[in-house]
Amino acid sequence: MKIVLQRVKEASVEIDHQIAGSIQNGLLIYLGIEDEDKQEDIDWLVKKVTQMRIFSDEEGKMNLNIREVEGEFLIVSQFTLYASVKKGNRPSFTGAAKPEYAKKLYEDFIVSIKDVYHSNIQSGRFGAHMQVYSINDGPLTFILDSRQKI
Repeated sequence: MKIVLQRVKEASVEIDHQIAGSIQNGLLIYLGIEDEDKQEDIDWLVKKVTQMRIFSDEEGKMNLNIREVEGEFLIVSQFTLYASVKKGNRPSFTGAAKPEYAKKLYEDFIVSIKDVYHSNIQSGRFGAHMQVYSINDGPLTFILDSRQKI
């Protein structure tokens, strides 16, 4: 499981010209899923994103986590995180999980983050064509991969 994590001042996702989710001051998560992913990958990533100290304290140092700033989450499915562009000019998405399995894990990820973090958690819709708008704060962008825990 891979995540592109961005600290944002604000972010929203639009589906069919309607806002599906919108946050202020928090984390925008693009979530990619592969067939080998399991609940333990979700658990590790949820723990990581809720505990990462990437928000500034009074002195401007990254010492605070999302809980300490009462931040919000916007979670968007992103199968292209498993794209391969090694051969040819058209990306291959064979590394991404099959849609039925990926949808289940995407929904499980959202449930898991809600179980440990009881604040505003918004999401896109799995499989939908979405427009994502964000103001990256910093800019700060991190890539997390549950296969690279160590």
